[in-house]
Amino acid sequence: MHITKHLGIIGGNGWLGNAMALAAVERGLVSAGQVTLSSRSGSRGADPIAGATWTRDNAALASRADIIVLSVRPQQFPEVEIDASGKLVVSVMAGVSAATIAARTGASRIVRAMPNAAMEIRKSFTPWYATPTVSAEEKATLQVLFDACGEGAEVAEEWHVDYCAGLTGSGAAFPALLAQAMIAHAVAQGLPPDFAARAAKSVVAEASQLLGGPSGDPAQMIASMIGYQGTTAAALETMQAQGFMEAVAAGLDAALAKGRKMAAG
Repeated sequence: MHITKHLGIIGGNGWLGNAMALAAVERGLVSAGQVTLSSRSGSRGADPIAGATWTRDNAALASRADIIVLSVRPQQFPEVEIDASGKLVVSVMAGVSAATIAARTGASRIVRAMPNAAMEIRKSFTPWYATPTVSAEEKATLQVLFDACGEGAEVAEEWHVDYCAGLTGSGAAFPALLAQAMIAHAVAQGLPPDFAARAAKSVVAEASQLLGGPSGDPAQMIASMIGYQGTTAAALETMQAQGFMEAVAAGLDAALAKGRKMAAG
């Protein structure tokens, strides 16, 4: 599918906005000439996209773009001045509601999406919500765009996107925390740090790919491993008894609460 619309990304030199533009061009969804990126610092720090237009003027971007992506930090959004009336606006900001975006930009067709850092390697799972005013054709276009960055998944309720800021928006952060804990324990037992890091990364980044296979149901996998009653079962049962599930739930609750606080403030 070739997207015929012009794509404008505010915050185009950030990791997320830049990655989205690169994915769209590399997958042939748009030509570089159909992309305009804006940033207060120009293209500094961004991967080059030959043929794309860079500007520091959001009004110039809005005049060219049919689809405007808001890829700035939520706390920076109040500083963004843009009239997006009549445009399709896509926000990748955590905690900023569609109603707030509409009030600040004048747009009536709004999509909120929550990609993660894996967009850089085209592996982002991106939940997205569209207001009722977004057409079926526009939804199809955005699904293709998000799929180019990994996998897009439309959700029925806007709050689902807020929840996913913690669930999936964390990207590699949760696996990194697990790897860090494993490395720290191995080093404390006397294993060399380099070896401990290689071993932990192999579990978190390589062995975990089994979850994407035909027998990758997490609950079934855990039950099967516990059923062997070996070393893995001992580790899993002890982690569960020590509050592993509760710690994860508390972290996700904290992420959701933070997102709601950001939206309110």
